[in-house]
Amino acid sequence: MNGKLIGVGLGPGDPELMTLKAHRVIANAAVIAYPALENGDSFARSIAADVIPDAAREITIHIPMTQERAPAQAAYDRGAADIAAALETGRDVVVLCEGDPFFYGSFMYLFTRLADRFTTEIIPGVTSVTACAAAAKTPLTARNDVLTIIPGPLDSDTMRQRIEAAGAVAIMKVGRHLGKIRTLLEQMDLAPRARYIERASLPSERVLPLSEAPDPAPYFSMILIAKGQDPWLT
Repeated sequence: MNGKLIGVGLGPGDPELMTLKAHRVIANAAVIAYPALENGDSFARSIAADVIPDAAREITIHIPMTQERAPAQAAYDRGAADIAAALETGRDVVVLCEGDPFFYGSFMYLFTRLADRFTTEIIPGVTSVTACAAAAKTPLTARNDVLTIIPGPLDSDTMRQRIEAAGAVAIMKVGRHLGKIRTLLEQMDLAPRARYIERASLPSERVLPLSEAPDPAPYFSMILIAKGQDPWLT
């Protein structure tokens, strides 16, 4: 019989934010797979490093950091093939994913390649959005507020439309797009309400007014805006 493919959400970075279930599954894993930067380290593995059994086989999926999709797709093809070979031996494969596997998670690219052939299980994790809200001490939504999550690479016109329709906004994948986003929020008179958070839950975490955010921002950064009334009011 084939093994089970298990996608495990690790949370935003602090190992103590892993769920008890994630901790148990990783600690008992025979095969662990995870994405890593090409010729670099794996953030996902670093979160779970103290839990991974010494005897576990590790499958590293090296992902090139390019704007072109083809190289990354080829890397996921190779990773899926390696994982499939392990599953076919009857062993379960635990795939580590920072954050949540199905919230901008790298695991979803392996899932689409393997789920039709193997039994799968998904263990959700704490998302970066909730971790950033906690770090900024910023309640995001209340009552009938609508939370909109926007990827930073969107063009300014589309981003403006999404922000205007939202009650609260989380802008992810800020990185090199911070200047464009800051200019737009200043034009919309929302910059004073925006909070910038980078590396939430990690020792290097920073929470800043948007005006003080670095440009370009690090990859793990986010902007939160609570547009509506004070969520603490009734």
